[in-house]
Amino acid sequence: MNVGAACSSGGTNGIEQDPHVLAVDDNVVDRKLVEKLFKNSSCRVTTAENGMRALEYLGLGGDRQSCSSCQASDICPSHGLKVNLVLTDYCMPGMTGYELLKKIKESSHMKEVPVVIMSSENISARINKCLEEGAQMFIQKPLKLSDVKKLRCQVMQRRS
Repeated sequence: MNVGAACSSGGTNGIEQDPHVLAVDDNVVDRKLVEKLFKNSSCRVTTAENGMRALEYLGLGGDRQSCSSCQASDICPSHGLKVNLVLTDYCMPGMTGYELLKKIKESSHMKEVPVVIMSSENISARINKCLEEGAQMFIQKPLKLSDVKKLRCQVMQRRS
């Protein structure tokens, strides 16, 4: 499901049982893989193709003019959905996953949401920088079902 569309599987009444994951990746194939793996693990998934779209979805975009729901009302229904995990690629044009992580951790209402960075490059300095900034984990691409199960378990433990 893309940013701005209503979520399926679990409803939108605010009492969802399935964890809600925001998956951010500029590569459509990787985005679809992440979406499929999490949906198969009983998670609701929203996808964004870049960091700016993710920030808009999270209500951290700063420019409410770009969202028609925000223009029509002080409360935007698409920005009101709770996200339990942000999973983002590191290398993206415009805004890296590291920059997205920093924006999320600077936000007073989003800083407690776990952020996981993934990358196809295994660069120690990059990994350490992300972990020091508050990333919960750094995962090597391609994402595997075992990674998803581990993340889902951690999210469920945080919710209880």
